[in-house]
Amino acid sequence: MKNTSVRNLTISALLIGLGILIPMVMPKIVIGPASFTLASHVPVFIAMFFSPLVAIAVVLGTTFGFFISTTPIIALRAFSHLIFAVIGARYLEKHPELVLKNGKFTLANGRFQVFNFVIGIIHAAIEMLVVSAFYFMGNMPETFYSQGYLYTIFLLMGIGGLIHSLIDFNIAYFVAGALYKQFHLPIFNKAMKQKKLKKVII
Repeated sequence: MKNTSVRNLTISALLIGLGILIPMVMPKIVIGPASFTLASHVPVFIAMFFSPLVAIAVVLGTTFGFFISTTPIIALRAFSHLIFAVIGARYLEKHPELVLKNGKFTLANGRFQVFNFVIGIIHAAIEMLVVSAFYFMGNMPETFYSQGYLYTIFLLMGIGGLIHSLIDFNIAYFVAGALYKQFHLPIFNKAMKQKKLKKVII
């Protein structure tokens, strides 16, 4: 139990560091006035393959990092990730079989992609609410108002955020799929145990 706690703490710290570092070094796709940083959500998504507690720790750690280094709106958007991270991590914990298709890892996993889409909708909707609050309080740059709410918030932050989430979760899923046989990834391990158990029963 102690070794597990230390390992989870170490993993959380590494993912928090990556979560703060990635937005600084990864390329951005700019669709004025919004910008999307490739892989910026990957550490949180990877944390979901460990446990809800690791996911919570990574969200809170990255949020704190953004609060002291960026604007309040970016920090609050990061904090809003707590909702989809907890929902997603808990669901994966109860349904680990989602990460494998016929006992194997593949990006062409229909059930996982449906899960990815649902998480993406939650992700985008919560971030839209955060940005909308700043928008209606008049705390956004003038470019957001000149383009109008429908374009800047619904289209860019909503639809654009959903696409961004889908891409980042697939990147995280690919990384996890490449690592689970060499490293301890609890959700993948549970999925493999379920596969072996089914074989024994059959």
